[in-house]
Amino acid sequence: MRPLIYDVAASVDNFIAHTDGSIGGFLSEGEFVADFLERIKTYGAVLMGRHTYEWGYAYGLKKGEPAYTQINPDLMNYVFSKTVTFEPGERIQIISENEIEFVRELKAQEGKPIWLCGGGELAGKLLEAQLIDELSIKLNPVVLGDGVRLFGSSKSRADLQLISSKAYDNGLLLVKYRIGYPSAS
Repeated sequence: MRPLIYDVAASVDNFIAHTDGSIGGFLSEGEFVADFLERIKTYGAVLMGRHTYEWGYAYGLKKGEPAYTQINPDLMNYVFSKTVTFEPGERIQIISENEIEFVRELKAQEGKPIWLCGGGELAGKLLEAQLIDELSIKLNPVVLGDGVRLFGSSKSRADLQLISSKAYDNGLLLVKYRIGYPSAS
């Protein structure tokens, strides 16, 4: 079973972006960037919501192109959206229905770990379905006060077991957790 790792940046108050999707206040330079780029090379697939995918347009991503392939050319992209308008390609597919079933099937395949890179609502749905195995959070030294929540509107509960942590000189803290889910009783 391929692990699904939610590898994401967040503010201290657990927002992954401002309400408009921007990330002002998040750190973008420092030693953590090289560590993050190395982690991207370890993933076989990336999952993201439409807003996360379209966020890449501001950084040169062209509509219909897969993201992050300049870092990991073998990375398969899956964009979860009912409204995306580009044609899928060799390294990018659109998932518009049966999201949970699709992710279960993807996890059951052989291959490298799966990276959930963003989409708070998508993360919330996958948490509710108990499909996220690890949380790798780049905790930024900022309080946003409002924005896109780490797990969207999900009210699901999960237990976190610390795997590792690393403090960077710029104040960012990388914390990795294994996610445990309460058993139904």
